[in-house]
Amino acid sequence: MKLLKFIKNHLIGVIFLSITLGIFVGHNFEVAWFKVLILPFTFALVYPMLVTLDFNSLKEKSNMKLQITTQLLNFIVFPVIAYLIGYIFFKDESYLRLGLLLIGLLPTSGMTISWTVMAKGNINAAIRMVVFGLVLGAFLSPFYITFFLGAEVDVPVKDIIIQVLIVIFIPLLVAFLTQKLIVKKYGYEKFKKKIKPVFPLFSTFFVVLILFVAMSLKANILVDNPLILIDIVVPLLVLYASMMIISVFTARTLFNRSDGIAMVNGTLIRNLSLSLVIIMSAFPDAGIAALLIAIAYVLQVQIAAWNVKVTKYLFKSE
Repeated sequence: MKLLKFIKNHLIGVIFLSITLGIFVGHNFEVAWFKVLILPFTFALVYPMLVTLDFNSLKEKSNMKLQITTQLLNFIVFPVIAYLIGYIFFKDESYLRLGLLLIGLLPTSGMTISWTVMAKGNINAAIRMVVFGLVLGAFLSPFYITFFLGAEVDVPVKDIIIQVLIVIFIPLLVAFLTQKLIVKKYGYEKFKKKIKPVFPLFSTFFVVLILFVAMSLKANILVDNPLILIDIVVPLLVLYASMMIISVFTARTLFNRSDGIAMVNGTLIRNLSLSLVIIMSAFPDAGIAALLIAIAYVLQVQIAAWNVKVTKYLFKSE
């Protein structure tokens, strides 16, 4: 537990250490077998965060305007923006465009709730965004990929659906049953105060491991051509800046402070774990696109952290 808490409290530094070690190990040792670790590591990342969801809050009355607006951004506006940015920066690189499209297409992760809590936003609304985003992203992703890039890359719809089932629906079911069993045995108060805070620590740990594995697998590409980092980082910054501006403007215009904060975190935070699983499992020729998503991990953590810090300036206190 001390190790897990240390990782959480020093996440940025640990991530950079993980990336550095990944590049060193991947460049100096045979690590092709690491690929089989991505799927179980992603399951282990997603499951603990889902255990912490307040499933009972899904029964409460929902702000439909907030949820619909959030999902319109997530599944109409941002995928189109990601595709256009990919076309501008990677016109001749289909798989890099695929990586950007997946980032723009797959919204929310368990961290959406964590960042919303830290920014003092509407937690119940954020929970709904996570659940709806996961379900919609799971169903829509193979069809969106086929629509935008089907003429350029072979889209294994069946394989994508299988990956989604393994890393979204099975963890969601197991997490629901886990929470029910723990509450039944220990009571809700003990679960909420003592047990629930422990689960996200494991998710953070597996984020670090996934980054290590992803960077190890693509280390030689990065070592042979370090300037490719610039080619990757610039369009990612453009994508996140675009999403940030649109999210904040929409939230400030249409919603109160609490709901607006939830909406920004429900749209700005992307499901990079699922993106990485799809890229590395369903598209074996994607190559450097996995590196793009790994770099997006680093940027997203930084952007989300700064977003929390500037929330008091973006949204007036009520």
